[in-house]
Amino acid sequence: MSKRANGEGSIYQRKDGRWTGATYVIRPDGGRERRQVYGTTRAAVAAKIADLITKTANGVPASSSDWTVEGYSAHWLANIAPGALRPATRSNYAWIMRKYIVPAVGKRKLDKLTPAHVREMHTKVSATGVSDRTVQLAHAVLRTMLSEAVREQYVSRNVASLVRAPRGERAEIVPWSLDDVEAFVKSARDHRLSALFTLAYSTGLRRGELLGLRWQDLDFDRRLLHVRQTLQRLGKDEGLVLGPPKSMRSRRSIPLPAVAVEALTIHRQEQLLERSAAREGWVENDFVFTTTIGTSIEPSNLLRTFNALTAKAGVRRIRFHDLRHTFASLMFSQNVPPRVVMDVLGHSTLAITTDLYAHIMPSALVDAATAMDSLHVSSLREEVSS
Repeated sequence: MSKRANGEGSIYQRKDGRWTGATYVIRPDGGRERRQVYGTTRAAVAAKIADLITKTANGVPASSSDWTVEGYSAHWLANIAPGALRPATRSNYAWIMRKYIVPAVGKRKLDKLTPAHVREMHTKVSATGVSDRTVQLAHAVLRTMLSEAVREQYVSRNVASLVRAPRGERAEIVPWSLDDVEAFVKSARDHRLSALFTLAYSTGLRRGELLGLRWQDLDFDRRLLHVRQTLQRLGKDEGLVLGPPKSMRSRRSIPLPAVAVEALTIHRQEQLLERSAAREGWVENDFVFTTTIGTSIEPSNLLRTFNALTAKAGVRRIRFHDLRHTFASLMFSQNVPPRVVMDVLGHSTLAITTDLYAHIMPSALVDAATAMDSLHVSSLREEVSS
């Protein structure tokens, strides 16, 4: 047996002819363990050991065969996701992980996961009867987690990025018509949260943005509303949480229409009366929309109120989020440019706006067709004249 080189660790040839070696590595939990590697030649084993020694010297944990997808997901959600994801996103990812990914591939070894296992997950999640969109979300969460595992060098590749996510048709958005909005406004006129609903359909704010809105975020002199935070209920034991807007572009300032300014002015006066009636029982938090004692409004309670007022109005039941789509629809019906609608809604890209609302932008499409016809006619005239 030849003498081993410095730094090679312990390398020897077994009786079956294979070569093996060992060295100490850093485990994912920060501890150290002796790791055995194998190869058909001494050089192959030496290369593997050199790689492990380099990682150890740099403080990088070696890939551990002890990690399962379930085990690493718990580590990722507890130690990595909080610093990389917004609270609401982390909560949603944890739910998808627990509900779909872990039951499908949770027992698989992290470093043995293959593209075939990812496709197996697609099949198992789809078999639960969920929509294609849910399967896509499960794929996206697994891919995000594995990206971090690659960065930490727990695995050598992200197998989820090698597999195409399932394609599914986006459900067509069918917002309320102007008549529906008018019927709902009449139904909600005397409700203490009527101003909230007015803001929803006249500014397109998300539910969390409405519930997290503070009086200090309103500039009545300039008729501007500043979106700076959201209020959402997260998973079990996490409660109501204030967090940043959905994206950088969601942190925005939008103009207030006259109908919203009027509704907010009346709402402010009514809230002052409620605070006076509650006396020392009032909880001061500067929120624009609160309970009768100043505390935050539960999103589920808001939804129940919205559904009850919808039924009272006798209009088609929609999701609360569809008030945002209704706002966009009303803007497009008034020929507001897509770029302006994008900025008000806080979409990160114009493509999101056009993809969502292409079917409710008929006037824009007609204008495009008319412009194309004009171009074509002009070209023909030039040909004739020449």
